Amino acid sequence: MAREPVFLPADWSAPANVSAAVTTRVGGVSEPPFDSFNLARHVGDAPGAVAENRRRLVEALGLPAEPAWLEQVHGTRVADLDCGAPGRADACVSRGAGRVCAVLTADCLPVLFCDRAGSVVAAAHAGWRGLVGGVLEATVAAMGVPAEDVLAWLGPAIGPASFEVGSEVRDAFLERDGAASECFRPGRGDRWWADLYALARLRLAAAGVGRVSGGGFDTVADAGRFFSYRRDGRTGRMASLIWSTGI
Repeated sequence: MAREPVFLPADWSAPANVSAAVTTRVGGVSEPPFDSFNLARHVGDAPGAVAENRRRLVEALGLPAEPAWLEQVHGTRVADLDCGAPGRADACVSRGAGRVCAVLTADCLPVLFCDRAGSVVAAAHAGWRGLVGGVLEATVAAMGVPAEDVLAWLGPAIGPASFEVGSEVRDAFLERDGAASECFRPGRGDRWWADLYALARLRLAAAGVGRVSGGGFDTVADAGRFFSYRRDGRTGRMASLIWSTGI
């Protein structure tokens, strides 16, 4: 018998009319190396398997609609789902009930947002390029509410013990904010271990967001639950989703 999809809850103090969840790799029909709950169409998985996994996602979570799947490009554009199809973007925002914000990841950091009143929700895909470019700041700005009213939750991403980068990555962050030096520790040779979660918290703080939850995952180290591009190369993608019930 096929296993049911397994989800991670977002452990934050979101208002009751906001729902959020993150998929794991468990509970789908995709064959290796996409086993089994891959939700991305662009990775080489069988289209029929992805379609069935997406159907299972909607059914298992009781989603009010199909998620608004983005064409993610490691940029900073934020799609407004209230204004039509999302297109090429790395974040999305909605102020209405029944629209499901979603991002796909397999090491990059998914960040879910809402405000304290539950009047607006958003999701962002933040790899290191997006963080440097300002995708989190752009998402907060697109929400259109005071930053001090925004709540953020950091989902499963590559952990600081697995994310080794070149000096050019560290330099890019330090050029933007010298405080980012605290988010790196020396690696092998001229390389550095980067803490993506700490970098995200730094960028959110700079944007005025102080209520940040989540973090502490490592997609590379947890092969049983998570897809990881760095670990496996050819692999699937998890989805991080948020929506408002409007109640």
